Amino acid sequence: ELPGFYYDAEKNRYFRLLPGHNNYNPLTKESIQYKAMECKRLRLLEEEEKQKKKTPRAGLNTSMLLQKRQLGLLSSTSYCRLVHELKVNCMQRRKIEIHSPDSSVAGTNNFKIIVADVACERIFTVNDVEHGGCKYGIINLSGLGKESLTVEMYDNLYFTNRKVNSVCWASLTHRDSHLCLMGIAETPGCASLLPASLFSSTNPGDRPGMLCSFKISTAWSCAWCLNPQADSCFSTGLTRRVLVTNVVTGHRQTFGTSSDVLAQQFATQTPVLYNGCRSGEIFSIDVRQRNRRGQSWKGIRLFHDSAVTSIRLLEAEHYLMAADMAGKIKLWDLRTAKCVKHYKGHHNEYAILPLHVNEEEGLLTAVGQDCYTRIWSLQDAHLLRTIPSPYPSSKDAIPSVVYSSRLGGSRGVPGLLMAVKQDLYHFSYN
Repeated sequence: ELPGFYYDAEKNRYFRLLPGHNNYNPLTKESIQYKAMECKRLRLLEEEEKQKKKTPRAGLNTSMLLQKRQLGLLSSTSYCRLVHELKVNCMQRRKIEIHSPDSSVAGTNNFKIIVADVACERIFTVNDVEHGGCKYGIINLSGLGKESLTVEMYDNLYFTNRKVNSVCWASLTHRDSHLCLMGIAETPGCASLLPASLFSSTNPGDRPGMLCSFKISTAWSCAWCLNPQADSCFSTGLTRRVLVTNVVTGHRQTFGTSSDVLAQQFATQTPVLYNGCRSGEIFSIDVRQRNRRGQSWKGIRLFHDSAVTSIRLLEAEHYLMAADMAGKIKLWDLRTAKCVKHYKGHHNEYAILPLHVNEEEGLLTAVGQDCYTRIWSLQDAHLLRTIPSPYPSSKDAIPSVVYSSRLGGSRGVPGLLMAVKQDLYHFSYN
């Protein structure tokens, strides 16, 4: 690099970055980097359309896997994991048509967040509204199995004026019966628990109202507890504190922290809450304890060098996946409090971006701030695929994704759902 100059690879020469005689120069390092990134994105999109797929690992193909399986050189678990790796590399993008009983709903507002329920039958969506605030809706994925690729979207126009920072499904009366929403209404913030049936196609007069709503300081994250020892409880990650609320009794527990809590998840085998902070600290809380003096209530403590934006417990709950604002993704062994794996390639500088762990398929999915969706192997942290966004990268065009081998329920179709701008895409297996 030469000060005041930039190198043009196409013309194979240097050009001045400093202003000329007219004291105007539209070129900046940022614009040059953006142009280079856009060229790379268009090239990758062209390769995807031409179906030029490289195998995720050298020498890995279907016939070799079958041969090794028949010879007994591969266990059933390893065979399934490697088959999923091959399938992920063969996913092709198709646009989904969104139908709605209200014609003004579909395709008019930018998707901000999409969150699937446990069975991946429904997706809760948060859409940005032009005049400010957010609109909420639920998409039914049952139509994904058809060749036309259409989905039904229902929304409720009553709840439109709140900015949403975090969403999670809640199981109050039955599995995934409600939704926890955290965000900013005016000042202070607001936490709401809504029944999912609110977003149904039934008569609007039959729809139940909001179960609970209360004002809080700015909310960054939320999590619902499925452990019977802390039944009907949800947690809210706030500015310098954690608030655990019992929906039925109204009882609240407050845990003061030294930093903002940006990510949360409850364990299912024990009533323990894991929290990721802006300071880079990850700590656990046993919600059964009563004494909260000082910070002696903190259990396991782990540390990142940057703000922790997402945490995910693995199924056996011996391992925890965490991502931070430096773009680092680490797998921690909770028994030894040591990092055992690094997943390289993720890009983040300041955004709160989620991780998606699919343990059954052996995959980790994350969208970077550069708008690329990356998929890794959980087993050995190998980067399997990098998917470019259909739109140029920008702050308001970061995709939100859901991956499952059963989109639409137990008999659903496999693949990746990507919501970006006003469009919904399905990346399906061949």
